[in-house]
Amino acid sequence: MGVPTRVAAAVIEENGRVLIARRKSGDRFGGLWEFPGGKVESGESPVEALKREIREELAIEISVGDLICAFPFKTGEADFELMAFRTIRLSGAVACLDHEEIRWVEPGNISSFTLTEPDRRVVSLLYAAGETGGE
Repeated sequence: MGVPTRVAAAVIEENGRVLIARRKSGDRFGGLWEFPGGKVESGESPVEALKREIREELAIEISVGDLICAFPFKTGEADFELMAFRTIRLSGAVACLDHEEIRWVEPGNISSFTLTEPDRRVVSLLYAAGETGGE
């Protein structure tokens, strides 16, 4: 198999809540919720890609913190590597530019949303680490 496509995702935390976004119905994983982000382009670091993607999708500037997790996943014939980072908003008002909907949710309520499989895995790792689910 070839080299997997790298994808960076932002776990944006603010005021005890985390931002999730619902993918457009025509997209891969259409209608499912995810942590926003996108593909790492050639010549970009995952951090650079994440800052660019969040600027394009949400019109905000972020600070990228710790890597939460990185793991491979497959959809159809395509191989991916997801890297999820803890991030915070530095500036800008959040705008829904590339998704059907965005929501700020309490970490304990994330499981009530239908997330993509890779994003469910990120949530389970966060809960296992005890990093979300509190007041």
